[in-house]
Amino acid sequence: MSKLTGRCPCGKIQYILTERPLFVHACHCRWCQRESGAAFAMNGIIEASAVDVTGTPVWINTPSESGKGQRFARCPDCQVALWSVYSGAGPKFWFVRIGTLDSPDTCPPDIHIFTESKQPWVILPEGVPAMEQYYRRSEHWPAKSLARRRAALDRA
Repeated sequence: MSKLTGRCPCGKIQYILTERPLFVHACHCRWCQRESGAAFAMNGIIEASAVDVTGTPVWINTPSESGKGQRFARCPDCQVALWSVYSGAGPKFWFVRIGTLDSPDTCPPDIHIFTESKQPWVILPEGVPAMEQYYRRSEHWPAKSLARRRAALDRA
């Protein structure tokens, strides 16, 4: 795999994904719409250990619809969100904002989630799973991604 690179718009924070994301969500929940200012958020779930970062982002704690909160890594200068850590997933996994990749087209969504609240003018592509809410990982993630997730959880 060629490594995927990304950065904030001002370039102060740059990163390299040393692995492909485990899975890519297009989340259509109202919370993501509000946070992103767009019709949906695109997040690539990846092991934190598979991201090499140049620069020091600031971490911002924000509320979440689940009530558990999340932490956003933002550029200290341009304030763009680069990735986040959701309480449910834990700190070993980052949700990289696909739009901050230098080639975001290389990571299309593997699934569309929370489509019950998607904007009515968004047309979902055929052949990509679409869930009204969330989903079971075991039913949608490839075996290789499940194995990588398990290995990351098993590491001390």
